Amino acid sequence: MRAVYLVTLGLTLAAGPLAARDIVLSAPVDCDLGSDCFIQQYVDHDPSRASMDFHCSNLSYNTHKGTDFALRSIAQMERGVNVIAAAPGTVQATRDGVRDEIYTRNRSSELDSRECGNGVVINHGDGWTTQYCHLKRSSIAVKTGDRVNLSTVLGQIGLSGRTQFPHVHLTVRKDGAVVDPFDPDGTITCGAPSSETLWKTPLPYRPGGVLAVGFSNAVPKFDDIKAGHAAAQTLPVDAPALVVFGYAFGGKAGDQMQLRIDGPDGEFMNQTVEIEKNQAQFFRAIGKRHTADWAKGTYRGTVTLKRGTRTISTEQGSVQIR
Repeated sequence: MRAVYLVTLGLTLAAGPLAARDIVLSAPVDCDLGSDCFIQQYVDHDPSRASMDFHCSNLSYNTHKGTDFALRSIAQMERGVNVIAAAPGTVQATRDGVRDEIYTRNRSSELDSRECGNGVVINHGDGWTTQYCHLKRSSIAVKTGDRVNLSTVLGQIGLSGRTQFPHVHLTVRKDGAVVDPFDPDGTITCGAPSSETLWKTPLPYRPGGVLAVGFSNAVPKFDDIKAGHAAAQTLPVDAPALVVFGYAFGGKAGDQMQLRIDGPDGEFMNQTVEIEKNQAQFFRAIGKRHTADWAKGTYRGTVTLKRGTRTISTEQGSVQIR
């Protein structure tokens, strides 16, 4: 079968204000942006080699041309989360067949011209298009020429193409030029983000946050945390260590992560670590080695991400010692 190629990602940001803002968008994911999923990155508004989102913060990277709606774990992706058309239109192109796997440099040749992975392009008329990248292999549910509406499932969030985490990358274009749906005119005023967007319902801006808190008998591997398999539900009284970890996104140099463990007898451990550099996703862990059997009962972990005096996010997890 002849391959249908998606619109290239190598377009530049729109220069100057838009002539018309005649598209209205809905969130393209069937999940709760306050709990089940989150926006990891936004369109880059910095023309230099640095990057800046529409809040003049760090949730972007150089030349990023879309909005990344991400899941908390690969396990969540495997259970299935639908991608939905952001606006009515006609399917212009699709691609499927790219495997779901975390990107590494040795896959660069394999993904040449297929960085978007599996995806869909929709034409909305009047020069507007939306592109959906990194969908799960074999999940594409539409074909070229199909009419879609706001309830049409396009596929599922995946890990295909050039990506390090499960998400759908949404690019909005007007006459071929990238438009940030959070700031359509592209005029950025730091400290006063635009109140005019393309979203039918305003989407919350989270400057970062804790995604998961869990316990383990050793400092876990980051891949296991991202997969959603690192947290133990129970541990034996003679576990070699008692470790709590916090998994987060949007880390900024100077942020602090406080990790606390409370056991059956009260506070067990409490430590704050500083984030040394900007990090899209990261984790930190604290714990104690086994010197005597742990007291039986429930241990609760609380992880708080702070930026200066401001608390960005707090999450909790627990484990049973038996």
